[in-house]
This record gives sequence, C-alpha cells and structure tokens, in this order.
Amino acid sequence: MAVAHLAGRGKGWALLFMACYAAVVLLPMTLADFRGSQGGNPLLVLGLSFALAGFPLLALQAVLAARLRGLEMPFGLDIILRFHRNMGIFALALFLTHPVLLALAGGGLSLLAGTGVSWPIWLGRLTLLLLLVNVMLSAFQTRLGISFERWRAVHDVLGPLIILFAFVHSMAVGEDLGIKPLWILWLFLFAAAVVLFVFHRILRPLILKNEPYRVTGVKQEVPGVWTVTLSPLEGRRVNPYLPGQFHFITFYRDRDLPTEEHHWTISSSPAQDHSVSSTIKALGDFTSTMGETRAGDRAAVHGAFGRFSHLLHPTENDLVFVAGGIGITPLMSMLRYMQDTGDGRNVLLLYANRDEDGIVFRDELARITAGGRPKLTVVHVLSTPGRGWTGETGYVDADMIRKYCSGDLAAKAFYLCGPPGMLEALTKYLKAMGVPGAKIRTEIFSFLD
Repeated sequence: MAVAHLAGRGKGWALLFMACYAAVVLLPMTLADFRGSQGGNPLLVLGLSFALAGFPLLALQAVLAARLRGLEMPFGLDIILRFHRNMGIFALALFLTHPVLLALAGGGLSLLAGTGVSWPIWLGRLTLLLLLVNVMLSAFQTRLGISFERWRAVHDVLGPLIILFAFVHSMAVGEDLGIKPLWILWLFLFAAAVVLFVFHRILRPLILKNEPYRVTGVKQEVPGVWTVTLSPLEGRRVNPYLPGQFHFITFYRDRDLPTEEHHWTISSSPAQDHSVSSTIKALGDFTSTMGETRAGDRAAVHGAFGRFSHLLHPTENDLVFVAGGIGITPLMSMLRYMQDTGDGRNVLLLYANRDEDGIVFRDELARITAGGRPKLTVVHVLSTPGRGWTGETGYVDADMIRKYCSGDLAAKAFYLCGPPGMLEALTKYLKAMGVPGAKIRTEIFSFLD
C-alpha cells in the first residue's frame, strides 16, 4: 500500500505547488501601493517591483532546498534542485537591476557608488555582493575545484545571511512594507525560511542520527563495488520507497572513517521491507572506504527521492532498460521488485561494461531471466572484452537498439542510467528513431551537472 501511495502523487500536486509558488512571488507586487512613488515613475515602480519579487524568491529557496518529500515527489529532487539554482540566478538578476532602476529613476549614481549613504544602503550592497558570490560558487563549484562538502558549508552560511540581510534592508528602506498585509507577509516568509533551514540542516539530521539504521551486511559484488544493507531499529520498517529511487545516507562508523552525507540509488526491492540496500562503487576518497564498513555500524537514512521508476507508469508493458556500469542499480531495484511481485511484463536489458569483471549482479540477472517473471532478456555489451568473450562488443548505439528491440520503438518505454555522455548519445539516438521524449527516462547520479 505504501508503494502504491507514493506512485499516486503526480500532476495534481505539481500544479498546486506551481500555483502557490507563483502566487507568493507575485502577491507582494499586488499588495503594494505605488501611487506615492514619485507620481508613479515607471522606472521606480519597476525597480521596487523587482525587489518585492526578489525577497520572496530568496525565502522560497529554503523551501526548495529542504527536501520535503511531498513537494519533491511530483517533480523529482533533481528537478527541484535545478529549479532552486535557476531561481537563485533569477533573484540575482532582479536584485542587480533593482538599484540601477532606482538610480535612473532619480536616486542618482550616489545610490550605486556613493560613500555617504545610510547603513541600510550599505547593507543592501553587502547583500547583493554575497548573493553574487553565492551564485557564482554554486554555478562554478566543479570548475573551481571546490569539493561538495566545502561548497555546502559555505552555502549554508551565505544563504541564511543573504536572507537575513535582505529582510533587514527591506524593512529599513521599504516604504511599501508599511502596508500591514505586506508587512505580515514579509515576516511570515522570513520566519518560514529560518524554520525550514534550521529543520533541514540541524534538527532533522539530529533526529535521523538518534533513530539510526544498522548495517546488517556488506558484500563485495565485483572489485571496487560494494552492496551495503541497512535495517531500521527493531520493530520498525524501512521508509517506503519506489523501486529505482535513491536516498541519502550518513554513515557513523567510529573508526576514524569520514562522516559525510551522500546520496545513493537503492538497489533492493521495496517488497523486502525489513532492510534496504545500496550498491556503491568506489569513485572517490569517501566511497573508497565502503569496504571498511562493518555489520553493526550505524547510519542515518533520509528518503527516498526521485521519479525514475516503472511504477509511475503502470500501463507500460514493454520496457527497455539500458545501463552503463554502476548505472544498473536503479534498474536492478525495479527488476527485483518485478520478480518479488510476479510482474510478467517484457523487459530488455542492454547492460554495458568495460569487461567481464565489472558486470555487477551477473548471476542474479541470469536467475531472474530463468524465472520468467519478469520476461527478461539480458544483453551484455563489453567495450574491452577479454579472450573468449562471445557476446556483444563496443557500445550501445542505434544499431544495437535496432538489433534487439523488435516492433514499434515508439510503443516502448526506455529507462537509461549511466555516464552522462552515454545518456546524451542514447537520448539523441532514440529521438532520431522516433521514440517520443516522454518515453525516454534518464537517471544520472548528479543533481546539477
């Protein structure tokens, strides 16, 4: 029942959120009375309007970043976080334009560069500078060589400061906030942003740490790839999730091992509600320590999130899964769930790896195929096969898709998970072959790349 409930959240929730978001952003301009603004000077009115829209955008950033499952489910967390980034850029554009318009409307150049201005103007300049730095660091974090952990630490300081300074600046200089409904709205938005930030970054992590899961199994699948199985405290069940979703895990291993929160795809089936597993490849300093995880270690688990799941499209019976390397994990979760529930739909899996030693879940995929539910066909594709390999070689491309996908491609649903370059190429191939974009579903292991 929990799985079905999660799958049922869709367009209605999405439309409601978008309507509420737009209403909150536009409401201040509706409530404001511009009649006293220098006889309705259009540049001044526009400049004030930009500020009145900009502050709600900043406050709502806390809502978008808070990982609220009811908000995330209709869109997917990756879409929410991309929207969060873009709205930050949009807010920056509004705030950059705001003082320029006020200067052109009669404020003069001293408003922009003068030193003899009041403290609220200096605070506004500082707010704009911090917002510019925050947006630039977020946009170019990878190119600047800043680790995610360091970026988030800076982001967690700058974000609240920007909202606080913008609130104080607007309350000090904003004549329109003298209108009681607008003043109340400003206080509500500021308070909501503070509460959500404190909950998301402080309270919820403490709650999850005090209600930990326990590591009940650590298994090496292939060299450099580990499956870690977690179970909740006795008497509790795993948080409901859809096959193909991901969750956030913070391991507490008490052996001078790093403690960091990371998101990983769930590879287990939600039909097995006593435990949950993630299959993790060693790709960096932190993930290279997965082999040192032991049974009994504690972990905080938050989730699940995402919309990469066949259960969200229950009428589709002819599925094509394409995986590259560790990209098999969400697809494996779906296949395991189909096996557990006796789902008899047709599934073709094109599974690309470098060599035979890198094929994760090879034996289990063979067992699922032999079981007949789902009706699974697995095609292994190796880019650098060893001697004796008689299967497909090279890469999954348009020719290989045509070779193994019989019938009307437009009637099939494609689920793709692997390196970004692979997904980009496959999406291009499939669209050129007549597959509608709505039938091509991709999952990558990064939110903003």
